[in-house]
Amino acid sequence: MKIDIVSVQPKMFEGFLTESIVARAQKKGACEIFIRDLRDFAHDKRRTVDDKPYGGGPGMLMMCAPWFEAVETVCPERTPGTRIIMTTPAGRKFTQADARELAKAEHLVFMCGHYEGFDARIRTLATYEFSIGDFVMTGGELAAAAMTDAIVRLLPGVLGGGLAATASESFTDNLLEAPQYTHPAEFRGMKVPQELIDGDHRKAEAWKRGEAIKLTREVRPDLLK
Repeated sequence: MKIDIVSVQPKMFEGFLTESIVARAQKKGACEIFIRDLRDFAHDKRRTVDDKPYGGGPGMLMMCAPWFEAVETVCPERTPGTRIIMTTPAGRKFTQADARELAKAEHLVFMCGHYEGFDARIRTLATYEFSIGDFVMTGGELAAAAMTDAIVRLLPGVLGGGLAATASESFTDNLLEAPQYTHPAEFRGMKVPQELIDGDHRKAEAWKRGEAIKLTREVRPDLLK
């Protein structure tokens, strides 16, 4: 998979690309990630990518020309395997199901919003518009990084456990993951549930399923709908 991330703050991704699962995925050849500076697609001395909005209003808007040139440069032909993703509070909430679907793509292009947002015409470039929650950040860089991490870890060969490593994670089957424990079996009076210690695989799986449903009902009942 090829991933292009276009941003006015490219240095924000330096640590992200060289650590943990994302670094491992690149090292294994599962993906290539390129950070593109949107200002490289501006043609004035100040490398301007924003301007005042028509009709007045606070702040500045991201201009059409740099974005169209950037996307057309990194993605000159939109193949069936290409997905262009705009990060915006107005987008629908990104989910694990979206991560699984996008992990099947050949080429992802992330458009990181900034300032007061995009000129509305830029939206015509996007395949999807995503938000990572009902809150506002300074820019879309952290959202793009979060989505990239969620997608990349699902690529074949990235996680050591293969498909089993993601089969029981939170949001699989619309459930949160059941509580997990490791040694010791008792710590400061807190004991590991007996169902996980007995060695009966079926009993352990039944306990995990029940606890996953219980936790989801308590914390995220909306998922059970």
